[in-house]
Amino acid sequence: MPSALIDDPAHTIPACQPQDQRGTSSPLGATPCREGVNFCVFSKHATGIVLLLFDDADDAQPARAIRIDPASNRTGHYWHVFIPGVMAGQIYGYCVEGPWDPSSGMRFDPAKVLLDPYGRGVVVPDRYSRDAAKGADSNIATAMKSVVVNPSAYDWEGDQPLRLSSAQTIIYEMHVRGFTRHPSSGVGETTRGTFAGLIEKIPYLQQLGITAVELLPVFQFDAQDCPPGKVNYWGYAPVSFFAPHQAYSSRQDPLGPVDEFRDMVKALHRAGIEVVLDVVFNHTAEGGEDGPTLCFRGLDNTAFYILQEDRSGYANYTGTGNTLNANHPVVRRMIVDSLRYWVEEMHVDGFRFDLASILARDPTGQPIPNPPVLWDIDTDPALAGTKLFAEAWDAAGLYQVGSFIGDSWKEWNGRFRDDVRALFHGEPGSAARMADRLVGSPNIYGHEEREAEQSVNFITCHDGFTLNDLVSYDHKHNEANDEGNRDGADDNRSWNCGIEGPSDDPAVEKLRNRQVKNFLAVTLLSLGMPMILMGDEVRRTQSGNNNAYCQDNELSWFDWDLVERHADVHRFVTLLCGRRRLRDTEHERRRWSLNELIRQASKTWHGVKVGRPDWEENSLAFAFEVELRQEGISIYLILNAFWEPLEFELPPVGDGARPWRRWIDTALDAPQDISPWEMAAPLSGCTYRAAAHSVVVLLAGLRGTMNR
Repeated sequence: MPSALIDDPAHTIPACQPQDQRGTSSPLGATPCREGVNFCVFSKHATGIVLLLFDDADDAQPARAIRIDPASNRTGHYWHVFIPGVMAGQIYGYCVEGPWDPSSGMRFDPAKVLLDPYGRGVVVPDRYSRDAAKGADSNIATAMKSVVVNPSAYDWEGDQPLRLSSAQTIIYEMHVRGFTRHPSSGVGETTRGTFAGLIEKIPYLQQLGITAVELLPVFQFDAQDCPPGKVNYWGYAPVSFFAPHQAYSSRQDPLGPVDEFRDMVKALHRAGIEVVLDVVFNHTAEGGEDGPTLCFRGLDNTAFYILQEDRSGYANYTGTGNTLNANHPVVRRMIVDSLRYWVEEMHVDGFRFDLASILARDPTGQPIPNPPVLWDIDTDPALAGTKLFAEAWDAAGLYQVGSFIGDSWKEWNGRFRDDVRALFHGEPGSAARMADRLVGSPNIYGHEEREAEQSVNFITCHDGFTLNDLVSYDHKHNEANDEGNRDGADDNRSWNCGIEGPSDDPAVEKLRNRQVKNFLAVTLLSLGMPMILMGDEVRRTQSGNNNAYCQDNELSWFDWDLVERHADVHRFVTLLCGRRRLRDTEHERRRWSLNELIRQASKTWHGVKVGRPDWEENSLAFAFEVELRQEGISIYLILNAFWEPLEFELPPVGDGARPWRRWIDTALDAPQDISPWEMAAPLSGCTYRAAAHSVVVLLAGLRGTMNR
């Protein structure tokens, strides 16, 4: 059994201080007031807890060590103490005593300094060591530590979450550090890769036309949770659910990350852009049986994690070594409290839940029909109106796209991604599936009678190929990860357009450009809520790496020179986003379901012949006609994923209507590939020749007008 830190002769720790006040069991965490700070932490099975106060993150010893009296300072399973004179900015941690008996799930290790699960801030010492949190010795000098934060000590200047219409939302999935870390960003060295650096690039986001940024994890994570010699770049290794990641702040004082994150949110809101956080409530950075003791494991292992039947090991439904016990009452409360904090005190607008299906598992790991934590989130009044996105699957085979529980959750539609890729990859049977994805995936979501935006439509995200690499590589190339190219998905449904990797062949490059525009057009034109990946609008590449989680370098960073190099793709996305933001929201105001919206629409499916769509197995082309009555126009969309040009008959336009005009043709060179809506070029004739591998959108004025 590890020796207790307070009894370790190798460390001269100040004597425990007499208690000034008992403190209270609510709220959890460190709560400052005028006279001092109330500290409260949960542990059912601990036998002793010591609160450590530090003057600096790198201190080898605490300035004070206060033993919490289990007789007078414990209420139920909550240990609490009030310390007068302590203020916001105070650095602290816990040492927790209790049984070391892995066979029964008990893994108390009083030699380790633990983070507060409710800590609002975290400091990371220069000598932080993940390995030191695994061994038998004390890690007091190398441990992350929590920070006392006063949430009310910030001037929001009237800012509030934006609550933008889902019908007009365009999501941009991005990495805070990767967005501005590249030297080409033009951001100063001290702010590159930080919340402050992102603020400097807000004009770019405004000009692009997106309405929401979805930030890869910004909760404090363990950057050392990765293979030797690498860095955990993505951040799916949380150690705190309340504290912003210290390394993403240009201010390295203990309170700097909290305020700088808020500065970023406030600035984005002023620009009309919502902030959605990618949150990881399915596992932590503590890993499996041989992992470090950083927080939860050392406080109450049996409460915070789903354990194997024999209690000695961890259930691993995440592929990361452990699984958070999300439906345990204490963990449920922590998750909801975290979400409330980020909405109420940090003003974020929404959350994307990584591997959200894990939250549907009970403490034994079995899926349950009505998971309490999901309904807690869905029905919490403080979260009403907050955007909730579920990645509706996990790493152990539970796949819930189209069946995720709740009334408010929207879903990352993995089948949209797969089926759109399949069509432009030329796979048999993909045309009929693509038609369903185009109109909001009613075959997947129609049974729930939910809104059209329940489906979050995407082709690429952080996990997988970038859009450029999707059309440039037949196979993943993850050698840089030093895992023998075994990591990352093997099923990518990608096509290199004739040559693997970079090419100087003009024909190959032109085809790749066309395919990129095809994917972007379908994403931004389909019913649902569109999401695009950072840099796809300028063909950012990861050199074929489809799992760059450990690549904190130019492989993952946004190269700003690409904005000029691929200006035509950037322009294409900008015009598509501009039109998407003008989408009519009547169906949202009336609370029409997807099914009702489809029933109300005047629509027709076509093939190369008017009114004769081809849904046969080998078909790779179809057309779709729909009237937008509020706009006073008709749209004719052609998808030709066939390897040869096809001549499509055009439906006749109504009496008095203006003839068909070409808005988009991805086969044409810029600026003919897309025009401003009101400048769409008029066509003559009754057919349109759609080039191989192309998307075409034609417009016709229903009332003799095209000025909308």
